[in-house]
Parts: sequence; C-alpha cells; structure tokens
Amino acid sequence: MSLIMKRIGINVSSIIGFLLIFQAATAQDTSKITKWVNDNLPDLGGRAVMMVYKDGKMLYAQAFNNLSKKQENRAKLKARITGADEEVLLQDYTLTTRERIASCSKWLTAALAMTYADEGKFRLNDTVGKYLPIMSKYGKGNIRIWQCLSHTTGIKGGDLREMIQNMKNIKTMGEAIEQIAMAPMEGEPGKTFRYSNVGLQIIAAIIEKVSKKDFETAFKERIAEPLNMKNTDFGKKGVPLAAGGAYSTPEDYMNFLMMILNEGEFNGKRIISKALIVEMQKNRIGKDVLVTSSPAEAGNWGYGFGEWVMDSPLTIADKKGAMPDSKRSDAVTSPGLFGSFPWVSNDKKYCAFLFVYNLQNKGRNEKYKELKSVVDGVLR
Repeated sequence: MSLIMKRIGINVSSIIGFLLIFQAATAQDTSKITKWVNDNLPDLGGRAVMMVYKDGKMLYAQAFNNLSKKQENRAKLKARITGADEEVLLQDYTLTTRERIASCSKWLTAALAMTYADEGKFRLNDTVGKYLPIMSKYGKGNIRIWQCLSHTTGIKGGDLREMIQNMKNIKTMGEAIEQIAMAPMEGEPGKTFRYSNVGLQIIAAIIEKVSKKDFETAFKERIAEPLNMKNTDFGKKGVPLAAGGAYSTPEDYMNFLMMILNEGEFNGKRIISKALIVEMQKNRIGKDVLVTSSPAEAGNWGYGFGEWVMDSPLTIADKKGAMPDSKRSDAVTSPGLFGSFPWVSNDKKYCAFLFVYNLQNKGRNEKYKELKSVVDGVLR
C-alpha cells in the first residue's frame, strides 16, 4: 500500500503556501526528511507528523499515514478493551491530532515553574520543606527545588506506568505528595539521578502552593493561553500527572518549542526570562552523580530542568551541596514514552517535532539522533 502523506491543519493555510514555495526551491533537501519518516514509519507506529521551524517560518509540516494491518488490528483491540471509539483510534494524523505526550509533559511543567521563579515566588535553591511541610515530616524537607527539576531528589520513585496506576486512587495533590514523602530514599539529594515522576510532581504541588491555584489552571493561564495551545492540558480531571499526563497536538507543541527557541518569547510577549531558559538548558548531572535509573532512549545525554541536554556539557559544582553548573547545551529535548520527539537546536537556531504514538522503544535513541542529523543537514 502506498504511503499517504497529507499536509493538513486548521489555520495553517499560510504554512502550506510557504511549504509549496519552499519545497519547490529545495525539494532535494526537504525530501530527505520525508524519506526518513517514510522509511521509519512502520517502526514509528504507522502514523506521524513532522514539523520544522526556523527563522520565523514553518519550513516543514507534514502528516504521514500508513497503518499496517497489524497496527490497525492493535488499535481495534485497544478500542474493545478500553471502550474507545474504534474510528477515532484509526483516524489519520493531522497537525491538530491530540494525543497523550507522556514525558514531553516534563518540559511543560518545568517551563511553568520558571514563570514563578521569574517572579520570585520561589528560588531554585529553596528547600521543598519551605513550601510542603509534609516533606519535612518524613525527613525530605531538605531536598532543593533544582533537584526536583533535574531528577536528583534521591527518592526512589516509580516510572510513568507505575505513577499512572498509583494516581488512579489519589483524589488530591496533597495525597500525591504524601505518597511521595513516604517513599524510601535511595541516595543523597543532588548526587543520585533517577528518571521518574517524583520531582516534577513535587514541583506541581509547590506551584499550587505559591499560586493558590490548581495546577491545571496555572498551566492554562501561564503557558497554554499565552502560547495559543488551545488543545493542550493535563487531562482536566483528577490529580494532574505533572511529569507525564499532558495531552497536546503537533501544532500546539510547536508553539511551545518556538518559545523555547526564541529564549522565552512568543509573538513578542515574554513568557520566561532568557536567563531562566538558559538555566533550564544546562546539564546538572556530574560524573559524581549515581544514576540509578535512566531510559535507554536517552543514551548518554545529560539532564537540565525538565529536559535532556543532548551534548552533555561538563558539569561542575563549586562547593558541596551547590547546584552544579555548566555551559548551555547546543541542543535540548524531552521525548516521551509514546515516541514523540521534540527538540530545540540552539546552535543551528531551529526547533522540530516528530509526533507519534508508539510503545515500541527499541533503538529510539539512535533514531532520534539520526533524524536530528538529517534535519541538521537540510538546514546547513
């Protein structure tokens, strides 16, 4: 069956018009991106959206749809098990398709936290006990906010699947934090890295404390609405899973990436200070940090605040207990469990997003690096 590729979207007529001109002039270059997605589509879940933005223009925005019979049957089985609408699950992807984006959510939560740090509502070096007494009650009040943002709390927390399951029975943010506070420690805060949902959930609770608003409202007012992310939220019911519970669309998430690329500005409006955008993009994982759990998809990348740093610059702590520092990363990303891969290239001045939904994660890190290399080559 031939690949069906669609340039589809709402309010994207100007993008499509530009694409026609751009592709006519540089068909050989952009065809390399198309070929890569086409060649890898079976391993990406049979559907994908690829977008690239540079120099104030959307240079590439294309949907790919070619589900195999096996993938169709898998979707039909999911519909029967979950009670979801089969037709909806089998719909072609477009620029406005909405899916759960898993750990791409971490970037959103960290960015929201930066808006409060900008206002002085808290400092990165503040202890969590200052805002959440329950953490002090269980001996964890000395953990720092920067450690929560960089997965170095030292708390032994579960992965996304475990957290989703555990959150089903939790009714309030307070209950979620008490559960985290009661969890065992596995190492020294700041010196133990575990990629989990613990740190960002603590950040969500602190955001609720300092803003006096629920997390979903805070996110809507400070990130979603200013960035015109009309179809992005954290589920709108129950306790939001701050590290993996967001739903978004390719079009929405690209607006977020554009803001990061533009060092905190979107459509002329300041969302986050440039200084804190830079702080987010510094590796905080030094050689003296014990890594107890890290996804294979991350390879040997370092980690900043809510995002992986893809070139792992050297990290230095000036004194014991201080927040480690490094140079700003040339490229940052926050890929999700379901395969979506957003990234911002600081050195080549562009951002891009591969939007997919696929649980097969074998070889993902290599694919991510390969795709980035293809796009880097096109934008030379």
